[in-house]
Amino acid sequence: MFWFSSKNQTMATHISFSCFLLLLTISTIAESASIGINYGRIANNLPTPTQVVQLLKKQGLTRVKLYDTNSDVLTALANSNITVVVALPNELLSSTAKDQSFADNWVQANISKFYPATNIEAIAVGNEVFADPNNTTQFLVAAMKNIHSSLVKYNLDSAVKVSSPIALSALQTSYPSSSGSFKSELIEPVIKPMLDLIRSTGSYFMVNVYPFFAYSANSGQISLDYTLFKANPGVVDSGNGLRYSNLFDAQLDAVFAAMSAIKYDDVKVVITETGWPSLGDSNEVGASQANAASYNGNLVRRVLTGGGTPLRPNDTLNVFVFALFNENQKTGPTSERNYGLFYPSEAKVYDIPLTMAELATAQTTPPANESKAQAPTTGDMSTSAVASGQTWCVANGNVGLEKLQAALDYACGEGGADCRPIQGGATCFNPDTLVAHASYAFNSYYQKKSRGAGTCDFGGAANVVTQAPKFGTCTFPTGY
Repeated sequence: MFWFSSKNQTMATHISFSCFLLLLTISTIAESASIGINYGRIANNLPTPTQVVQLLKKQGLTRVKLYDTNSDVLTALANSNITVVVALPNELLSSTAKDQSFADNWVQANISKFYPATNIEAIAVGNEVFADPNNTTQFLVAAMKNIHSSLVKYNLDSAVKVSSPIALSALQTSYPSSSGSFKSELIEPVIKPMLDLIRSTGSYFMVNVYPFFAYSANSGQISLDYTLFKANPGVVDSGNGLRYSNLFDAQLDAVFAAMSAIKYDDVKVVITETGWPSLGDSNEVGASQANAASYNGNLVRRVLTGGGTPLRPNDTLNVFVFALFNENQKTGPTSERNYGLFYPSEAKVYDIPLTMAELATAQTTPPANESKAQAPTTGDMSTSAVASGQTWCVANGNVGLEKLQAALDYACGEGGADCRPIQGGATCFNPDTLVAHASYAFNSYYQKKSRGAGTCDFGGAANVVTQAPKFGTCTFPTGY
């Protein structure tokens, strides 16, 4: 099977805990974890570049990825404190690969002219080249090398990195994640030389990850909750025993496994595209506004508060969401024109948090209109499930010991959870593990708060489950 793609107490107390979690996260993982946005322009009704920059600032977005080097856009981004990834399009790969002077002129006209006023951090040389029907794969590595040589010539190589986004269709296998491998015909001629260049220049591997495509093609086999970062039993990798709580992590770890198989474990990865369409054709299973809000909203929370993947737990994530706007001139299925977070009018297609500050606010503020599409907080269950009373709150062991301990301390302290049963010698002290103790405390807090939305979250350290937790002989209550 291949799961790849070509292209979620009192108000004062809640706010206090949210601020605490914000500071904790900043001190532990947020230094490198980030959310950026893809700014595509295949449309005839978009705001001006100057208006777009103001929109990015208003939304707190500080990283943007482009698909060209449009001078109006790059000029508008000057002195904006927004870092930029630009692109050399596929149709220029052949000329760039064959002629160093062409590469020199391109860098001079499109990079040197704007940097450093426009903070260009990287050049995406081509996009999903292996899937390009025009057979440009043969030019990719040479083009990347020539662009890098030009950056060296103009003393820009330390500031501007070179890479190229790949689609997951570059994988021969991706399920289970531990068996991830690149297509054999790509490894020696393209993948290894590309990763050698990326490694030697201190750059990063660009990967586009779309759980939507995998789910849409395999909806009878893949759980929607698993795909949208919602509470689910998870999937255990039969190769290494790791448990995955979402498809995004599983797909990304398939890339890490493929890199590990050819000895490139040390190369960093940036997810240059991921997203979910708010509208699709009848055969595009799962395309909807509610699912897009869930996927992208929970993605932001997972990236900014969730640490690394099961296979690379210490690597925080850098992700560019696709896309900023719905683009009305894109060809293909309906979904292609409906990935945007915003309409061209700058109105939101749906409302989700995009920054740590917004995550903290979303955790403490109930939605003003519950009929609107809202991105559920991690672990939230449906209203009917909560109303039934048969839900519990348990710890998420993947967030790391420091964050889990801090959340446990809050729950048993300021949060007011009943933690007497997990004290030494008490009924639920055994098993004496942080996950077991945190689970009991989180569930106590959750039940005392009447299983309200956002009360089983703890900054990503907890999840709602629908089966009674089993920790030794300890019984978890369902109400107080």
